[in-house]
Amino acid sequence: MTALILRIALLLLLALPARAQDAFIAALPGLAGGFSDIAASVDRLGALGDPRALPLLRALQEGKLQKTPDGRLLLPEGAGTADAVTGQPADVAGAEAVRLNNRVRQALRGALGRLQLVSPDPAQRGAAAEAIFRGRSAEDVPLLQAAIAREQIPAVRAKMELALAAAQLVAPDEAAKRDAIARLGAAGSVEARALLIEARTANPSLAAAIDVSIATIEKQLQIRRMAETLFQGLSLGSVLLLAALGLAVTFGVMGVINMAHGEFVMLGAYATFVVQELCRGTSWLVPWALPLAVPAAFLVTAAAGALLERGLIRHLYGRPLETLLMTFGVGMILQQAVRVAFGAQNREVLSPSWMQGTLTLPGGVAVTQNRLWIIFFGLAVLAMVFAAIRLTRFGLEMRAVVQNRRIAATMGIRTGRVDAMTFAFGSGLAGLAGVALSQIDNVSPNLGTGYIIDSFMVVVFGGVGSLAGTLVGALTLGVVNKMLEPWAGAVLAKVFVLVAIMLFIQRRPKGIFALKGRAAES
Repeated sequence: MTALILRIALLLLLALPARAQDAFIAALPGLAGGFSDIAASVDRLGALGDPRALPLLRALQEGKLQKTPDGRLLLPEGAGTADAVTGQPADVAGAEAVRLNNRVRQALRGALGRLQLVSPDPAQRGAAAEAIFRGRSAEDVPLLQAAIAREQIPAVRAKMELALAAAQLVAPDEAAKRDAIARLGAAGSVEARALLIEARTANPSLAAAIDVSIATIEKQLQIRRMAETLFQGLSLGSVLLLAALGLAVTFGVMGVINMAHGEFVMLGAYATFVVQELCRGTSWLVPWALPLAVPAAFLVTAAAGALLERGLIRHLYGRPLETLLMTFGVGMILQQAVRVAFGAQNREVLSPSWMQGTLTLPGGVAVTQNRLWIIFFGLAVLAMVFAAIRLTRFGLEMRAVVQNRRIAATMGIRTGRVDAMTFAFGSGLAGLAGVALSQIDNVSPNLGTGYIIDSFMVVVFGGVGSLAGTLVGALTLGVVNKMLEPWAGAVLAKVFVLVAIMLFIQRRPKGIFALKGRAAES
């Protein structure tokens, strides 16, 4: 690895002027001297920005740099050593390691921080720019200007330009300071604002320009906060959409008040956990655990829903109060069964690598990738539900039974079978919601309890049985909740939303998108 870095450094050397090359050679003899000479040489090498100095100083820091009696410096290369200047193999006879003290170590930290700007690794160059931004010294201005001139990666270049502005802000040149103030204002970051606030005290003559830049940053940060709040609202709305889609079928279409819907969501999350545990023993299956959990959770919860409908609910059609009490009891039974099987403690479901981390969108808006994927997943599930209801025979029979049960029966449609399949379909959708929630919430027996009330609010607000109403209702409630939370807090925000929905239902009892169904006809 050291040899590779050295070769890259030698290639970059060709772009340096002869004076810079001579300065590098002139700085080397000090590394073979006493501690004071070594520290001074390290400082000179760090200020030069010569790419050859990076592997040299790294070897010095790690105690691997050697010196010969005639003053040559040797770097480790594979199983042997190479001359620090020419890169050619060299004999180690009589060589000894260059020793360090605290003063040399301190000089090394500063020099390596500057020399990272010429590293072949973009991550190291970005980290060096961030370190220089925090340290901000006027001596770093020429080095940063040279690094910016050759940088090709926009993200790293932006960090370098911000570090250059910070270094120019402490330089004696007032014109450079004004340019730095304007550049920091355009950056629009919290760090730039803090730096400008600090500089306002030290530069009273530039206070007006600094105030303008601070105001520009404040406006950009406000827009960024609004965008992040909108994303958080859409993220919450997508979770509510997934949780409410099943209710849009079982409650909105069939008219069954299923208080065990939250427990079906919980079963989907535990199905995800079980699939993950089964995949742990096979390394190539581990990245596929979450995709495999999607059909598994749907089938498990759909089967549970079919058993519930055939065993209990079909005897209680037209008796909503008894159905409500019965499904509430079933939900308690399912919670206790899961506690017996898995324990009461939370279970961890790991996210795959492609769902981890934070993604920075244009404008500096940071979004978490797992929630971004959940938004896409929610829309995909909605499209699947729409296709199943509108484009399949099952959907046609389900709509026929909803519109007129007796006529559908006379046409040869097995209404009991359609009831079971419809309830199983809605329960399977709840399982898909559990898969998504396992990525952002604790998998526990109480997982679905916190979403059941919100799910009912989404269905009632959007319109009973309407998929479009479910989508609009979920996203609206999610965004409004997140917009109110900064001013009212999470609890009061939910109270305000609930009161608003109550007032809305008083004026529009059938919700945003009214849809006829069995519940409306009964």
